[in-house]
Amino acid sequence: MSSFMSVFASLVEHLATLLQPLFAASATAAAIILFTALVRLLVHPLSRAGARGQRARLELQPRIAELRKKHKKNPEALQKAILELHRAEKVSPLSGCLPMLAQMPAFFLLYHLFSSGSIGGEPNALLGHTLASAPLSGNFRDALAHGGLFGAQGLVYVALFALVATVATFNYRRTKRQMAASAAAAPSGDQPQVPGMAAMTKYMPLMSFMTLFSVAFVPLAAALYIITSTTWSAVERAVLYRDMPYGAAASMPAL
Repeated sequence: MSSFMSVFASLVEHLATLLQPLFAASATAAAIILFTALVRLLVHPLSRAGARGQRARLELQPRIAELRKKHKKNPEALQKAILELHRAEKVSPLSGCLPMLAQMPAFFLLYHLFSSGSIGGEPNALLGHTLASAPLSGNFRDALAHGGLFGAQGLVYVALFALVATVATFNYRRTKRQMAASAAAAPSGDQPQVPGMAAMTKYMPLMSFMTLFSVAFVPLAAALYIITSTTWSAVERAVLYRDMPYGAAASMPAL
């Protein structure tokens, strides 16, 4: 693990060196954003596969409607029949989770890198790098302790929170529209397609705002990963699901 972390630290340092002429003291922060974009680019095929899976689930709706009529007095049999239909058609109800799961190792690697005092037995030089005046190894609480909300470090977080809130509001409004259209298009008395789906979709529009808490508590370097990935996801979903007015509401939000 130590040698692997050394390699990863070296990669971040090399990216920062390449970006130094453009971003000066914030080159390492820019390198983290670039690294995140590269990870999301690698994961993009999974996102496209998730969109194809969503289209496949939409195509199953007429058959699912027939199952609801057949098992309208037996919810357990209905759920079992729907799951068997998904299995027979090789359609995963949770395919939208794959992009999020695939990039979790990269996030935790970055988190560990900027939380460790030493890498490979040597002091971790990356801990001294900053975004503007905010250390990449620090968090929102540290910023408040050094000048308050409107101090030099605090203003960095104010800007990041504003960006996160903008993306979260975009996701919230889009998901609400999708779910409203889905409810209007569904027959009355519909049952959830898979166990727990109703509860998941009920709270899904609010999940985007949970990013605000994540950004506040993790090291700033990890927060940059979250913000970049979340913004990428918002744009990616708007493109991949543009021809599905209500289908994308069943997908889990990606990191």
